[in-house]
Amino acid sequence: MAQVTVTLDANLAIDAMMLSGTKSPQDAVELILRDYLARGRRTESRTGEAADGHRLTADRPTAQEG
Repeated sequence: MAQVTVTLDANLAIDAMMLSGTKSPQDAVELILRDYLARGRRTESRTGEAADGHRLTADRPTAQEG
């Protein structure tokens, strides 16, 4: 698996570790990203994909003049 290195603010990493209950910043970020992606997939399965957004807007007929 490929690895990506990122730089984070130390306080942000510590807060993420405390909220997620992990012992390392890497574990915290991985857990949070996995949760974020799972939440996005659940939302898409309930509402449809982002590409389906055009179906949510009502196509209203144009006003007739005359």
